[in-house]
Amino acid sequence: MTIPARAAAVNRPTAASGTPGRAWVLVFGTLFVCAWSGNQFSPMLLLYRDTAHYSSATVTLFLGIYVAGLAPALVIAGAVSDHGGRRGPMSCAVWFGVAASALLALGELGSLPICLGRLFAGMSVGTAMAVGTSWLKELSQGRFEPTADAGAGARRASLAFTLGSASGALVAGGIAQWGPLPEVLPYLIHIAVAVPFLLLVRRPPETVFAGAVAQPLRSRLTVPSMRHRRFLQVVLVCGPWLFAACALAYGYLPVLLADATGGLGLAYATLLSVVALTSGALVQPVATRIDSPSSARGIVVSMVTLTVGLVVMIAAVETSQVVVGLVAAVVFGVGFGVGLVSGLREVQRIAPASDLARLTGIFYAVAYLGFVVPTILAALTPPFTTTALLVVLAALLLASTAVVVRGYRRHLPQV
Repeated sequence: MTIPARAAAVNRPTAASGTPGRAWVLVFGTLFVCAWSGNQFSPMLLLYRDTAHYSSATVTLFLGIYVAGLAPALVIAGAVSDHGGRRGPMSCAVWFGVAASALLALGELGSLPICLGRLFAGMSVGTAMAVGTSWLKELSQGRFEPTADAGAGARRASLAFTLGSASGALVAGGIAQWGPLPEVLPYLIHIAVAVPFLLLVRRPPETVFAGAVAQPLRSRLTVPSMRHRRFLQVVLVCGPWLFAACALAYGYLPVLLADATGGLGLAYATLLSVVALTSGALVQPVATRIDSPSSARGIVVSMVTLTVGLVVMIAAVETSQVVVGLVAAVVFGVGFGVGLVSGLREVQRIAPASDLARLTGIFYAVAYLGFVVPTILAALTPPFTTTALLVVLAALLLASTAVVVRGYRRHLPQV
């Protein structure tokens, strides 16, 4: 079969790609700044509630609108990029992130710019996670980087996401606690960091040729590989627990320990964010070695670690000890890092090239459902106590782990 000349030109590394074997670096940076866009708002919640005097219901709305932008972007952007290429959707992801920060910087004008900013932030992160993860995988193998190991793409994507999220939280939270113009300056800094990537994202080589497969875009919204038994019984079972851990570590725990932190609530929330995400980043080289293509070892290790994190969190809540809360954040971060790398590697083993971005988007969309866990817990307190609910959550996590263990050695060829 003759490859169209245009396809060959699109897929061949060029001088603009940079040093051979390093084409992935700019995609890594693009995913980093988009993740920054999404998580810079997390430590600001206390600021908007306590300083800007938004109600708890309004703050919850800000969180929900983010997911409303993120979930469809994960699925639609994956389908678009599998059909027409990676570069265009990733450019849009950066634009969405810049627009989000610009709108959030106008937050003093009212809740509408914040709502719109959160919507665009979700679109930025959703698009970047679905498309950037796939692009990194493709640039971390074959002719682009022949010496890379099989897990390099998943590891780099996970690292870009965790480091970007940690940086966004660190900058925004630090300024919110101690800096000037706390409702404006964090977002202007993100814009300054992100704008260069509007140009830099054009430099990495394209890996998908528009129209190379004669399949209409509408049909690409279906994902045949999501019916894979290993995806259903292992990957999807683990997914929501990963971001539930993040939400508990630096979304819910600072609220539960607010009295113990006194006037440093913002700083403590920021610290928990950075500690959890940094732990998740540092453990990823180890996670690559734990993961195995012939078993679900990496995911099981992740879920057991997250269970331990819940136990430590219960101890922190019961004793009102901020140091124990930090330990919980470390354990949650380790479990998150191992699970994210292992989950992405499972997806990349399951999905054919034509499904990769879409299946990655579905994995992230399901995983992000975990962010609703603190909202559910808060809604149930009272009549139930926080400790009782956390114990129930730990029991559910153990049950989910048992489901994964049942599929522990169900190998990839089984569908």
